[in-house]
Amino acid sequence: MKTTDFSSLNLTPNMLKNLDELGYKEMTPIQAEALPLILKGEDLIAQAKTGSGKTAAFGIGLLSKLDVKKFRVQSLILCPTRELADQVAKELRRIARFEHNIKILTLCGGVAFGPQFGSLKHQAHIIVGTPGRVLKHLKKESLKLEDMDTLVLDEADRMLDMGFIEEIQEVISFASSKRQTLLFSATYPDEIIDLSKSIQKDAKIVKTKSLEIKNKITERFYEVQTHSKVQTLVNIFSNFKPKNVIVFCNTKVECDELANSLNAKDIDALALHGDMEQYDRNDVLVQFANNSCCVLVATDVAARGLDIKELSMVVNYDLPHSKEIYTHRIGRTARAGAEGMAFTFYETYANLEVDEYKNDTRIFEDISSLKKVIDFRMRPEFTTLVIEGGKKDKLRAGDILGALTGEIGLDGKKIGKIDIYERQSYVAIDAKYIDNVLEKLQKSKIKKRKFSTWIL
Repeated sequence: MKTTDFSSLNLTPNMLKNLDELGYKEMTPIQAEALPLILKGEDLIAQAKTGSGKTAAFGIGLLSKLDVKKFRVQSLILCPTRELADQVAKELRRIARFEHNIKILTLCGGVAFGPQFGSLKHQAHIIVGTPGRVLKHLKKESLKLEDMDTLVLDEADRMLDMGFIEEIQEVISFASSKRQTLLFSATYPDEIIDLSKSIQKDAKIVKTKSLEIKNKITERFYEVQTHSKVQTLVNIFSNFKPKNVIVFCNTKVECDELANSLNAKDIDALALHGDMEQYDRNDVLVQFANNSCCVLVATDVAARGLDIKELSMVVNYDLPHSKEIYTHRIGRTARAGAEGMAFTFYETYANLEVDEYKNDTRIFEDISSLKKVIDFRMRPEFTTLVIEGGKKDKLRAGDILGALTGEIGLDGKKIGKIDIYERQSYVAIDAKYIDNVLEKLQKSKIKKRKFSTWIL
């Protein structure tokens, strides 16, 4: 069992004294697992949620090996948003109090380039920034990474969601291959593993036990009649108020019919099934993944491979054809230690089949237990903006982010996921601001070019 005392690590007395004064009394699980490896110089993939102490984990590591007398950039931390970069830089400055004259500089889009350019003339020890702005400084040669020995990708999964992969790889092309690379990610999609293989060497994987808890799913079953299924579904939504839902149907026709019925009741829903054209499927998947759609009504085949990190609820509108399919369906919720809800409808003729599902934890309720809420509606937090430009136009997430937060003046917190395809880009915008953003963007330029834009 690993000790949680910071004094067990090879840290200077000044560092230990400062950590104690800051209230770092003992290591969190991610710090206890990751710090010994970081201090040894190992490449690392660490699974860590917000609030787990990950900033201190990599911060203590890179600050411990910093040569303060060498006034060159020795560490680079890339973050998906300006807000996170500012937060990370603030925490690093607190930890860096153990030594005088450590300079930490933030380089993010949405703020003037000139002052950053001026600050870099005087060099810095540590850079914290967003991929697009860091890359811009590298291309202008105001930032050099030949002395960088530690690279950190913070919230790497979110950066990949926001379409930063190409910019990250280009940033890395400016750095020495003799470096330590640390990836911190809340989840482990295949893209994270692929990224690790391309930029790390023999990376160690750290998953703290707190993140390996079995999915906590509350499972409820309801006997319904055909004519009452839609209203029962609406009652479930209004009683349990999920942020997003996948509803599984057994047929393509039923997917379309149910999506139409829900929209007629002011519940935002999209259908997904095998009869749809690929471009229509892409549009639907993008909207559901970036929280521009509340309810996805899908068949099993269509939803295969769909990766939604935070899914509140799954509903089996039709009883699955097997218990294996049931397990696969409900396993889409309650990931990474979160809690989830699963609801299953069955009709009277399926009573014998349903008996196989009964156990001590599953709840079988009468639909009368669900209250009917008047004037209930479900509208998405975001709306998707489509830009008629993509990878073929050398358009990057940083370019779009810069245009929206710069000239248009949109707060970065109002921007969600960015997906860039070959010829189109999709941007999730806070629904309250979408009309204003569209109007301004239609009059503005991205990378000195005008692109057609519309709302999906």
